[in-house]
Amino acid sequence: MDVVMHYLDTYVFDSIYYKAAELTSTAPLPRDSLFRQSLSLFVFVYSYIVTFYFGTAGLSYKLIYDKKQEQHPKFLPRQRFLEMACASRALPQITIMTIPWILGQLHGYSQVYKEWDKFGYAYLFLSAAMFILFTDFCIYWVHRLEHHPLVYAKCHKLHHKWIVCTPYASHAFHPVDGYMQSIPYHLAVFVFPIHEYVYLALFAFVNVWSVMIHDGEYVASNPVVNGAAHHTVHHLYFNYNYGQFTTVFDRLFNTYRKPSHEVYDRSWRNSKRVQEAQAKRIDEALPSLEAVDKSCKKID
Repeated sequence: MDVVMHYLDTYVFDSIYYKAAELTSTAPLPRDSLFRQSLSLFVFVYSYIVTFYFGTAGLSYKLIYDKKQEQHPKFLPRQRFLEMACASRALPQITIMTIPWILGQLHGYSQVYKEWDKFGYAYLFLSAAMFILFTDFCIYWVHRLEHHPLVYAKCHKLHHKWIVCTPYASHAFHPVDGYMQSIPYHLAVFVFPIHEYVYLALFAFVNVWSVMIHDGEYVASNPVVNGAAHHTVHHLYFNYNYGQFTTVFDRLFNTYRKPSHEVYDRSWRNSKRVQEAQAKRIDEALPSLEAVDKSCKKID
């Protein structure tokens, strides 16, 4: 992230802070000021994620999403707007909670490195694979914990409001939910070395992937990749397929559910008979799935 901040400071933020200093008759904030870094990071990260979210989800909705799914009995009135509104409320709060992780990277506490050949070129690919597996393992357990009754009602239930998702559901969650599931992406660079550009590419990839697994289009029936079909099963049946990128950990810990024809086959998944059966099963399952301690506050 330091390479990004270097270019932003040089071409954007330096002039802004100098202008602010002139207007307020104060000394300009230096680049190494924690306040300046935090403020600059908020502006950059928030602008990036909002642009990325609306751009990627918008393109996915326009070009890929099967809009017949909006006729599903569990598709909410004005759902697309509600998903966008939910994401818009969550993203600034998640950005604020994320800043300390990025400050840690900027101040040299992470294992992000700059030299392409520091660990050999083969390690660049190995580190990318390690990143995917490490974050997939961590997110599996964070996600599974969020389905515990004492936790589910407080934060994760909001994301499951979108039983039949659009791509805009990808970031439509409670701020704590979104932050908790993002921690592994930041933690990874403190656990093992990753080249700065590989890390930036992976960071962009995970945001695209989050949209893709909510886009409702099931391109391939791959038993290992946790694609849109597998994540659709999670939204329809709740306690299955907690993984983010692969089905490896769902298989290892007995939470895997293979998508059926009613997910993969368009004619099946758009069938009124199939959709009504899904809605009935969901209505029957919800009381036990959402059982909570009386002290827990529900999010409606």
